[in-house]
Amino acid sequence: MKLDSKTLWHEAGRVGFVLGGFSSLCLLLKEGAGLTGSTFLVQAAAIILWAVEFFGCILLMKKYMLDLRDKFDGVSIADAYHFGRRVALLSGLILASVDAFVIMKMPEETIASVVSELTAAVGAQFGNVSEDEVGRIVDKLPLYTFIFQWLYCFLYGSLLSAILSRYIFIQEPFRKDLDDNVDNQ
Repeated sequence: MKLDSKTLWHEAGRVGFVLGGFSSLCLLLKEGAGLTGSTFLVQAAAIILWAVEFFGCILLMKKYMLDLRDKFDGVSIADAYHFGRRVALLSGLILASVDAFVIMKMPEETIASVVSELTAAVGAQFGNVSEDEVGRIVDKLPLYTFIFQWLYCFLYGSLLSAILSRYIFIQEPFRKDLDDNVDNQ
């Protein structure tokens, strides 16, 4: 099969959904660990799930880039890179949406605690800061989280795509030659 722009978006959408779902699951598991109340469990889960998410996304992206290379004819390094960037864009959208939703559904007690802690911390650094000023920032926290999470995922995915798009073509440099020799015999 030949790879065109529409097919590339379709494949990236499918893979972006998988990677976004995987990252969202890790995020929700971290939030679930936070509900236990155990500080050790929260920190341990955060570290373990961060590592699982970080390396899992790398391995999944590599797998799907190799699948793209093997599934379609004439896939170039640029095609693989554009595929990875589109996956990063779409999976980041899913993760950022879930992250913002989690923040919007935080209990009022937690938000009040965050506001008071931030007021004390910021007030110690910058002088008098009222809880109203900090509260206005916290009210926009889901929006800020969405934007920065999406930007982070896109930049991370773009860098990963730049690295992996070259790497996947080094995996089997003589694959085309071997296939041609088998056909000729």
